[in-house]
This record gives sequence, C-alpha cells and structure tokens, in this order.
Amino acid sequence: MEVFAGARLFFDGDVVEVVDLDGLRVTLRNERTAEFSTVALGRFAAGARAMGPAEPEVGEGIGVLLAALSSLERTAVCERAGHVREVLSGYRSGDAERALPGEPRPGFAPDLPLRQRVASKAAELGVSVRTIERWVHSYRESGEAGLADARVVRANAPRVDPRWEEAVRRVIAESVNASTPTRSAVLRRASDRLVAEYGKGTVPVPGRSAAYARLAVLVKGTNAVSGSAKARRSIAERPQGTYGRLRASRPGEYVILDTQDLDIFGMEPVTCRWVPLQLTVAQDLFTRCIVGLRVTACSTKAVDVAGVLFEAVCPPVDQAVRPALAPFHGLWDEVVFTEEGLVPGRGLCPPETLVIDHGRAFLSNHVIGVCTRLGMSIQPAQPKKPTDKPTVERFFRTLRESLIQHLPAYKGPDIHSRGLAVEDTAFFYVHEVEEIIREWISEVYHRREHDGLVIPHWPKLTLSPMEMLRIGLGRAGLLRMPASPGLTFDFLAVETRKIQHYGVDVDGLRYNGPALDGYRNTPSPYGAVFGGKWPIHVNPDDVRFVYFQDPHDKSWHALEWEHAAVLDMPFSGEAASYARRLAARQGRAHRRRPGPDGPAGPLGCRHGHRPPRAADGGAAVGRAVRTGLAGPA
Repeated sequence: MEVFAGARLFFDGDVVEVVDLDGLRVTLRNERTAEFSTVALGRFAAGARAMGPAEPEVGEGIGVLLAALSSLERTAVCERAGHVREVLSGYRSGDAERALPGEPRPGFAPDLPLRQRVASKAAELGVSVRTIERWVHSYRESGEAGLADARVVRANAPRVDPRWEEAVRRVIAESVNASTPTRSAVLRRASDRLVAEYGKGTVPVPGRSAAYARLAVLVKGTNAVSGSAKARRSIAERPQGTYGRLRASRPGEYVILDTQDLDIFGMEPVTCRWVPLQLTVAQDLFTRCIVGLRVTACSTKAVDVAGVLFEAVCPPVDQAVRPALAPFHGLWDEVVFTEEGLVPGRGLCPPETLVIDHGRAFLSNHVIGVCTRLGMSIQPAQPKKPTDKPTVERFFRTLRESLIQHLPAYKGPDIHSRGLAVEDTAFFYVHEVEEIIREWISEVYHRREHDGLVIPHWPKLTLSPMEMLRIGLGRAGLLRMPASPGLTFDFLAVETRKIQHYGVDVDGLRYNGPALDGYRNTPSPYGAVFGGKWPIHVNPDDVRFVYFQDPHDKSWHALEWEHAAVLDMPFSGEAASYARRLAARQGRAHRRRPGPDGPAGPLGCRHGHRPPRAADGGAAVGRAVRTGLAGPA
C-alpha cells in the first residue's frame, strides 16, 4: 500500500485523502465531513487500510510451516532451495561471490536461457519440467518456506460424515444432566438418531476404531463419558471464551460472600443429633482475608448471612470472648450478588463491594435496605457461574484439604468418597466446628503465603493475606467507617414488643435494663404495624442481650436477659427454644432408640442430663443452661 499526497484510504472508519506528508505527521481530509486533521505518522500507519478488498491469506503462514518441519524435512527443503537458486542464478548459494568449486556447472550458466536451465535441472533430478517451474514460482513468492509441504501441519483426523458427528454432539449435549453413559452407549444413541432422522443405511457410520477415536476428540475436557457428573455440569455451564475477572486495587473494594456445604457432620448442640453443616463466609478480594463467617446446621438463613455481614462491618468489642478473624475492613461501596442472605457484625479497610449468590437469603429486602443506607450499591452476578468468584471457591477447597478432612465425621467431597457410617463418628458441636475453622483461618490461612496474591511490581514476591493487607492499606490511604457505630444494628432482626414494668418479653425470654426507665407501660411513637409497640433488635445467635434505641437521643442500649449471668458465652435462640420445650415436658425423660442421631442417651443428650422439671419458660431455660442441656451456638 503506497501512501502519497492524493492517495485515498480508510482511516478511523472514514474515507480520507492524504493532503500532505510533513516529516512525522500526515495531513488528512475527511471526504464525508470535508474536515482537515493532522495525525502522527505512526498512528496513521497503524490504523490506515487500503480502499480495495483485502487479499485473502493463502495457505499456512510462513512461520507455522517452518516451525512444523522436522530436522530431516528442513534439510530436504534447504536442498531443494539450493537447486532452485542454481536454476535462477547458476549458483547453489544464489551469489557468484560464494560460488562452490566448479560453479557455474554446464547447463546452468547465467547466460543460458531460463527454460534451458529448468530443463537441465529436471533431467538431473528426474522430475518433470512443470515440477521445477512450480518450485521456482513458490520460491519467488515465499522463499524457502514456499518449498515446504503444507500438508505437514494438518492433522490426519479420521474422515467421518458431518451428520454422524453432529448426532454425536447432540447426544453428548443431552447427557449433561443425566447419569454418565459409556462410550458405546453414546455411539449407539447417535446411530439410532441417524436411523430415525435419515433412514437406515443413509448416513455412513465409521468403523469401531475410527468412531472411538473421533469420540475421544469430541468429549475431551467435557467429562461426558468419564469423570464426575458434577464437574460435567459445571463445565457445561461455564462461560465460553475468555473469562472476565474482578480486579481489586485496594482492601475493601470488593467483598465476596458465598455459602458452601461442609464435608463434615457435626453435633447439634442441644439435641446431640448429627447434622450436615453449611459455611457462609465473606472474603476480601484484594487481601483474600476472611472477614466474617458463620457455620449453620442444615441450611443457611437470611439471619445467618446478616450475621456474617455484621461481623464484617462491626469489629468485636471484646477480643477475649471472640478474637477477630482479620483486622477490621470497614464498609464496602458496592454489593455484587452471586449466591444466597444478611445481620450487623465484626471484621481495617472497609469492604466496598459484596459478591454473593442469587439465593433468597442474600436477596432479602432487609439486607438490600441496610446496604443501601450504608452507601453500598448492589449488583447481581451471573447465577451458577463459579468463575465469578474463583477466590472464595479456592478457599473452600483449601479449607477442605487442609483442615476439614482431618476432623472426625469427615464425609468426603461426594457420595463416592464417603466412608462407612461416618455419621457415628460425629464428635464436635456446631459451634465447636466454627471455632476450629476460625482458629485455623486466623492462625494458618491468614499467615500462609498465597500463590494468587501478586504485586505486579514484584512478581516473584510471595505474600500472605496479612502482608497483602499492610501493602493495600499503604496504597489506599483511606478507611470507610460508619458515621455512627449504631448504624450496624440495622442488620439485626426487629421484633415489636410492649415495654412492661418488668421489662420486655421476646420469645419467652425476659429482658430489662435502665435504658427502659421512662418508657415502661407507655405506648411507642411508632405507628403502622407497630400499634404502640416498641422495636426491639434481636441477634438470634446470642439471645443473652437484645438492643433498644432511645427515641430521644438515638443512642443504643443493651437489655440483658434475666438469666444471662449464668452464661459466659453466646447462647443462640434455637438452643433457648429447645430448652424451653424440654422444660414443658414436666420431667418426661426417655432413652431414645439408637439411630442416626448419635449415641443413645436421655433425650438425645450425649452427657445424659435429665430435663428440668419447671413450668415457667424463662426460669426453665436458665436451669436448662446450668445443667448443660442447651449448649452455646
């Protein structure tokens, strides 16, 4: 493509005319707008295109052809190129100054006609004159690469009818959600489909060896006829093409929230039955720190997710009772949903974006409202796409391989890996499993080097999440915190109750505190569904306290349960409810039948305590706690 004054070319989507070439700049006139512009010569050369249609690429690229040759084939090409150069110039090297002894040979003198030299070479090699002419033409077009056989770079795939191959592809696609078939079953289903669509004998079916060879190519990387069915479904659902990724530039920019089934059975703290467990975590993308977690029995509820966010937003006040998983990461700016629910919590640089899944627990109106009030925008991610949150998926795998599989009642990642009667070995309570995971994260995971933590300026520097946090804080230079610590209480569930002279009753438990003075036996200023009742904020994971906001100065106060003095650890609402039901049985103690609920004992308790003989709920719960029936959760 020649560029000169007056040449017409395509540039930036328009037809332009070159007006002037001045040193390193080009003056152009846009034929559509008649406007003049000056651009750098390098930018013009990178973006200009010829007016005529582009010539299609013929054959393989020169680099591909030469790279595909073996040493013997490369030697043969060089030998053939020497013959062609002798035909063209009379010398094997193509240069008279590097002539070999005896060159030019008779019949190849440069003064002889080219046709005579071609005939002499054809007679010497025992090939046709047309072959030598084709070599000369290819050499002039592409040099030595033009003399290579392009067929060497093409795979020798078995030739099969495209209709047979399409039938096999459709059978494979339809088997994604079914049980794993054998190779012979896939080929038979494809053959039956061809007979039904085209008639018997219409489409040729390849032989056994060719069919199996082609099937191996078609199912490669799909788990269609081997491997895990779960992995097959994941492969089928993953996005096609290049994967995108979230790139965090500082701590707290993105926080990923996800829930995973734990590959372990735990003991329910009250009934002492073995139950499956789920783990919900919040992970900072930049540092890989786990800033909040919750282990629940059976399934995760909205309040559990709220507890994880509460922990990520609100640091623990008493480090002696429960040390923080990671330094406080504060508030996030954006919330990206990719899994399932939210309550206020604990967790130095604020998480700005939350990545969670599309479950109802995560998409609750309560959670969305609190995030919006705290300045966190919400963006749903793609459902059923683990590639949207690979860092937290990798954390779950590390947790299983480094910790969970070494605990009793480990059941393996799938049913095929499960041992015999692993439920009977369940030993740890649910809250004990959570404490073990917390200790492992704080002491091991956050202090161990991670391959995924990389600083581009120092690519060979290995970092741990805690070291990455220090670097990120130095880079960010800011920390987003709630303007008022009381804002985090918005994550807690709200119950409407009357304030009596003795305090408030919440789920059969009685709470009191000096903050209620002045409001006892008075209606609240709240209307609508409150109907004169007062909003009481409840944390279901620790019912020793509920929280009351003074309507005059908006200050928050903790109301203590009347029997909280006998407890030195958190006490869940579920444990309190079960202890109250035990108390209502008026001492009915029986030894349950052996079964999947764990070792036999009175009322299913492995410690063999008898139920309290009390009728009133609150006092009965207190005595149940003192006797050990209602362990912490």
